[in-house]
Amino acid sequence: MTSTQQGTPATARLTGRGLTLGYDRRTIAEHLDIAIPDHSFTVVIGPNACGKSTLLRALARVLKPAAGAVLLDGQDIAGLPARQVARTLGLLPQSSVAPEGITVADLVARGRYPHQGLLRQWSREDERITEESMAATGVAELADRPVDELSGGQRQRVWIAMALAQQTPLLLLDEPTTYLDISHQIEVLDLCDRLHREQGRTLVAVLHDLNQAARYATHLVVMRDGRIVAAGDPSAILTAELVEDVYRLPCRIIPDPETGTPLVIPAAPNRGAVPARP
Repeated sequence: MTSTQQGTPATARLTGRGLTLGYDRRTIAEHLDIAIPDHSFTVVIGPNACGKSTLLRALARVLKPAAGAVLLDGQDIAGLPARQVARTLGLLPQSSVAPEGITVADLVARGRYPHQGLLRQWSREDERITEESMAATGVAELADRPVDELSGGQRQRVWIAMALAQQTPLLLLDEPTTYLDISHQIEVLDLCDRLHREQGRTLVAVLHDLNQAARYATHLVVMRDGRIVAAGDPSAILTAELVEDVYRLPCRIIPDPETGTPLVIPAAPNRGAVPARP
């Protein structure tokens, strides 16, 4: 049996109750209950095709549940005005396509659209926030470049900059380190960590790397076969038994020498005895 520490957070602006999720007639997950602790850095992990991104899409109102409801500030998110949701919750999807020929600065500036209207047009504050978002993600020097001319890693950082410019208290990121080399992965996750710790934002990210998840998450959600099998503090729930049960991976868990967080060490393959030389 997988150990589970579910516990209901004291406050949670974003929750899911009794969610059944899928595409067309194919069900991915059923009877999901989840509460995202306010001001947490929540990371969702699990094997491929377990429902991680599907759950994130439902929380972001991109995917309508077949049953159950996603609640934002206690209200069914499906019935809220789009602009109200966009001012509260930002999403960085797994695959994003920029309009042909758009520059980095123009794409990042689109993150400010939910804050504009008939009585509020583009302002110096919008300009400042756009510039700060590009600087924070290291793409300021690319401001005048067309997005479709950039490398995959550069484009990913531009999309993150746009999500930052939206300045929502809740930010959902679906595999934000995709296409990035290890140094840029750490840069992006360090940035997310600062947003959580210094600005009090609530972040929810889908990640594949268990050790990165354990290092950065304050709240870990573990999925398998469309179910949430464990949720809580990484140090409390991430055990060798859990990893083997969920990933079929024998391992040891030791303290990370840099952070003290759980570090997953896969078991070495048993190659048998080395034959003696004649």
